[in-house]
Amino acid sequence: MKKTFVLVILFAMMMNINSCQAPDDGRQESEQVRLMTLNPGHFHAALIQKNAIDRLDETVHIFAPGGADLDLHMQRIEGFNTRDDSPTNWQSEIYTGPDYLQRMLEERPGNVMVTAGNNRQKTNYILQTVSNGINVLSDKPMAIDTEGWEMLVEAFEEADANDVLLYDIMTERREVTSRILRTLMQDRNLFGELVAGTQEEPAIFKESIHHLFKYVAGSPLRRPPWYFDVRQQGEGIVDVTVHLVDLSMWVAFPDQIIRIEEDVDLLSGERWPTTVTLDQFSRITGEQAFPEYLVDQLDDSGALPLYCNGQIDYLLNGHHVSVKVQWDYQAPPGGDDSHFTMIRGTNANLVVRQGEEQGFRATVYVEPVEGASAADIEQQVAEAVERLQGQYPGASYESSPHGWELYIPDEFHYGHEAHFGMVAESFLEYLERGMLPDWEVPNMIAKYYITTHARELAMQASD
Repeated sequence: MKKTFVLVILFAMMMNINSCQAPDDGRQESEQVRLMTLNPGHFHAALIQKNAIDRLDETVHIFAPGGADLDLHMQRIEGFNTRDDSPTNWQSEIYTGPDYLQRMLEERPGNVMVTAGNNRQKTNYILQTVSNGINVLSDKPMAIDTEGWEMLVEAFEEADANDVLLYDIMTERREVTSRILRTLMQDRNLFGELVAGTQEEPAIFKESIHHLFKYVAGSPLRRPPWYFDVRQQGEGIVDVTVHLVDLSMWVAFPDQIIRIEEDVDLLSGERWPTTVTLDQFSRITGEQAFPEYLVDQLDDSGALPLYCNGQIDYLLNGHHVSVKVQWDYQAPPGGDDSHFTMIRGTNANLVVRQGEEQGFRATVYVEPVEGASAADIEQQVAEAVERLQGQYPGASYESSPHGWELYIPDEFHYGHEAHFGMVAESFLEYLERGMLPDWEVPNMIAKYYITTHARELAMQASD
């Protein structure tokens, strides 16, 4: 799809969004939302239901082909219902069969479809669902290649034409450090202006380290075998990087529409594998052998080179941005998934570190740039923290070798799993209003353009 064609689509959609009225589908402010979960294959589908949510009907309709993915999903829901602390009361109505998608579209027992699973099928699920006038709350990524991105653009057109909402689950916006960065970047006395940067020293650098073997809700995470097939799950450069690209927009340019033609310039993409042995694969999936669809991807030693790592360099509104994702097998003792951010300002840099020194807790630092007055910056830090205390009582700061370290009380570090419910609650608010913020749709299209087209660049570079 040509950029000029996309620009026309975005312009038309923005005009429609700005004048959008609540859809005339019987949706009322007091009406409960009824979920339909479609072919759940990723644990994120269950995390939407980790806690009870006001206005969310306790009966959830599940449409799936059946099999191990569905079994694991139901085990997670049952775990929420039977836990000792604040158990939920979800009631599941399950349909299984090869025609599960068509049955959902025909029966329509709910008004919101949730999808989190095999990414090869996801974009088509989304398009078919919104084309039939049903709202969609989707896990990322909503597209894993350029063909999928073109289908996703069409899905947004269909959603707009049918007065329904299509929204992806950006949990990292609910991370307290992300919200604080967003606030501090707008403090011109403290941060200054975002520098232009270079490809070697970008204005924004974000790195995310994840682990294939991990614990979720206190239990070892069982991943489906297809998760290790990049043709079904997607490569790392189009998966977790969605969060990083999203945050580069949301933090640095809040509430601004990002236009692909004018505001984005892809520079390079890179991909590389993490080698997964059969023993590691078996520990994660419970399978004793690699499935047939992975055999042609194994190396000479019989291990799987999993292309789950990637880096994207691009210009965003004239500022250099670099995002990088890396997947290791397992976190070090006491560790977890971690994140590093560097945002360069003319007065100070904003940094998030999450290593052993920080007890693997994401921590915000303010560092004066060369030539800036440390005394002046510290005064601005003190004033900024005082303002933050209105939203985060108990917030404080202290000097550190990195500049000044911000302390945010534990009660505001909700954790990754809790963020899914927060996103769902925001989505319910958008449903009540009948529209998303005017920047959300064009920015979703832009971020998936960046990830999917960077994959193309990376594959060309590795040929």
